[in-house]
Amino acid sequence: MDLNSKVAVIGAGTMGNGIAHVFAQHGFQVTLIDVSADALTKALQTIGANLDRLVKKEIIRKELKDETLNRISTKTSLDAGVVGAGLIVEAATENVELKKKIFSQMDAAADPNAILATNTSSISIDLLAQSTSRPSKVIGMHFMNPVPVMKLVEVIQGPKTDPSVTQTIVTLSTELGKVPCVVNDFPGFISNRILMPMINEAILSLEEGVAGVSSIDTIMKLGMAHPMGPLQLADLIGLDVCLSILRVLESGFNDKKYTPAKLLIELVSEGKLGAKSGEGFYIHTPGSKELQVNPRFNA
Repeated sequence: MDLNSKVAVIGAGTMGNGIAHVFAQHGFQVTLIDVSADALTKALQTIGANLDRLVKKEIIRKELKDETLNRISTKTSLDAGVVGAGLIVEAATENVELKKKIFSQMDAAADPNAILATNTSSISIDLLAQSTSRPSKVIGMHFMNPVPVMKLVEVIQGPKTDPSVTQTIVTLSTELGKVPCVVNDFPGFISNRILMPMINEAILSLEEGVAGVSSIDTIMKLGMAHPMGPLQLADLIGLDVCLSILRVLESGFNDKKYTPAKLLIELVSEGKLGAKSGEGFYIHTPGSKELQVNPRFNA
């Protein structure tokens, strides 16, 4: 199955703008869609700043930066934004009802042969496909954060996904300079089915007083060769996202081993979501590369 060179990305947040950046940098015409014009403006600024860093490090030429930005257009209307796109990637908030609504809209507005992909990190591909008239053309395309840097794309095929669609997305991911890994549609897929219980166990260890934030993260970095500790990674992912995925796992498998730690629930209820809110297990100061453990965990 061949795709044209037009891609639409729905959602201008951290993942959406990163996905748009990567496609545009590799020659695709990209329409970035969000209901918020301010979010779109911020997304373009973020993409520009990320491209500037690549230019400064001499990874890309300045001309490529300009070409990349020129390939990105923005729309606040989903219906107008997806017209003509051979691939549409949904990268909205990890909320099942919102995603189902978006998939229904995508299906109604998109070209009949367009592939509908989701960047979900845990929600069933089959469930989202049920909101469309084209379940054979629905697939998961789970990028990792930060998208321009991380090599992995977890390609999730639903029970009705056509094998040619899977192969198209595998080939496309390779063309983007990524490493695609195909998995089947189970709660949390592979990445989060393994990662989230580890993060949750780290939070439980902190909650129970087994060790402090720095000790937990340092042990996993130095002892297990992880590039960052699980609590720092949770902050980077977003504590609300971690909580949402754990609840999908707990519900999907009907297994209490995935029950979220009370401390995680407490932090999210307080709006302490990690890096994006400035406070989680660490204090995140804009422009600073230094991480400070949240004083509430120093006792």
